[in-house]
Amino acid sequence: MENGDAAGIRGATNPMVTPLLTDLYQFTMAYAYWKAGKHLERAVFDLYFRKNPFGGEYTVFAGLEECIRLIANFKFKEEEISFLRSVMPTSEDGFFDYLRSINCSDVEVYAISEGSVVFPKVPLMRVEGPVAVVQLLETPFVNLVNYASLVTTNASRHRFVAGKSKTLLEFGLRRAQGPDGGMSASKYCYIGGFDATSNAAAGRLFGIPLRGTHSHAFVSSFMSPDQVVVSGLSSQDGSSTCEDFVALVRSWLSKLQMVESLRGIFGETNQSELAAFISYASAFPNNFLALVDTYDVMRSGVPNFCAVALALNDLGYKASGIRLDSGDLAYLSVEARKFFRAIEKVFGVPGFGTMVITASNDLNEETLDALNKQGHEVDAFGIGTYLVTCYTQAALGCVFKLVEINNQPRIKLSEDVTKVSIPCKKRCYRLYGREGYPLVDIMARENESPPKVGERVLCRHPFIESKRAYVVPQHVEELLKCYWPGNSSKAREELPSLNKIRARCIQQLEQMRPDHMRRLNPTPYKVSVSAKLYDFIHYLWLNEAPVGELQ
Repeated sequence: MENGDAAGIRGATNPMVTPLLTDLYQFTMAYAYWKAGKHLERAVFDLYFRKNPFGGEYTVFAGLEECIRLIANFKFKEEEISFLRSVMPTSEDGFFDYLRSINCSDVEVYAISEGSVVFPKVPLMRVEGPVAVVQLLETPFVNLVNYASLVTTNASRHRFVAGKSKTLLEFGLRRAQGPDGGMSASKYCYIGGFDATSNAAAGRLFGIPLRGTHSHAFVSSFMSPDQVVVSGLSSQDGSSTCEDFVALVRSWLSKLQMVESLRGIFGETNQSELAAFISYASAFPNNFLALVDTYDVMRSGVPNFCAVALALNDLGYKASGIRLDSGDLAYLSVEARKFFRAIEKVFGVPGFGTMVITASNDLNEETLDALNKQGHEVDAFGIGTYLVTCYTQAALGCVFKLVEINNQPRIKLSEDVTKVSIPCKKRCYRLYGREGYPLVDIMARENESPPKVGERVLCRHPFIESKRAYVVPQHVEELLKCYWPGNSSKAREELPSLNKIRARCIQQLEQMRPDHMRRLNPTPYKVSVSAKLYDFIHYLWLNEAPVGELQ
């Protein structure tokens, strides 16, 4: 495939993501490669991470589409060349001519499908191409995958704790790290299992469902229902018009005060709040959801909401529900639900007892877990700061390591064994057991025969000799697929839609064994290498490590 033949990939990139979005030392290395005549040598790099985030035992891979869009549009502009000349004044003119000429037509990218559950050490992406070009891709690729995978994983963990039946709303735009952070958070939280976002720009750009109601400022901006102008609110079927909606609401409020089971809960409610609710309901009679904690949830907010909702019901509309943004969310949600059920029973309004209760207020994994243990009646959670900032872990820690050059495997050694790289071009497989759960991921050298269903495979820990096990897989999945074949004739995997990536993420998470997923003390998932690759790693290690000498 020619570089320009990837339909739908060229263009539509983030304007901030240009060939200059990399570290200066990538350019200084590229110049040194060029000076040494090495810049065209064929190199293979692996992009992977070393440890799962948030104290868990899994990660969700995201950001692949942005990486492919980057290389599909990779070309230096003349003003970018001029800027590089100014910061590298001693570099020869020929180097800048070389930069003008390069694109990613000779680069190949193999990757795990976006939205997949992934594990440490296994390459998320394998990038092959001229060493100078691929080196320039290191920083943007790590940047595009790091946060995307981190926040997708964070979203999936919130979904796991909340449960499948709850609606999760991403409300993090105002707390995100800048506009780009806010847009990325909305996109990847949706992939990770959230149902909607408050971010209107993300709704337009990515097609994510939007949700939002009003703020405390809207409520406190009103003074009295007498000042609210509701001009002829028509019934749902258009057959009649209510000329005095305010009077209808007030009559319902009086009726609520007479209900035996509700006596003692409230008396005179806040009238500015009632005015705000009447105004908002008249603007959105089909989707009236009220923020009820501006003054007092049970003494004012909930009764005022119910009076307006019952008035809407008389006109054939059905209110959506309430939002709680402060206080004891478990207790208040339970009390509000009792209030709703009492109204349904007394006035015979079908469905009133199941009115949606949404909760917000700096929620995170821990507070969701605590609410579950306390018992609550919340149907939807609006989550912002802790979600989009990944408050409990700042970064995933992706790395981009050279594993082969000119068909010669390379290894990076360290006194910290977790930082030793796994050399050579590899193929990666996921082996499944009888119950349909993944058992182990295994990496093998490119020329090795793949594992076969029903045949015993020896899986070894890359560095600990005694950790090994035989596995008889019932299903074998090859993980790395070609998403950018460059000038080769290999078939290219199509980039899926956002909804398909989201569906894959949800399906992958449901496929995992529950003990790998739990919040506390999850079981580590096994990542292994083949017997041949194990032997080669240690052979190369001994060859490359200097031999000490004792005096």
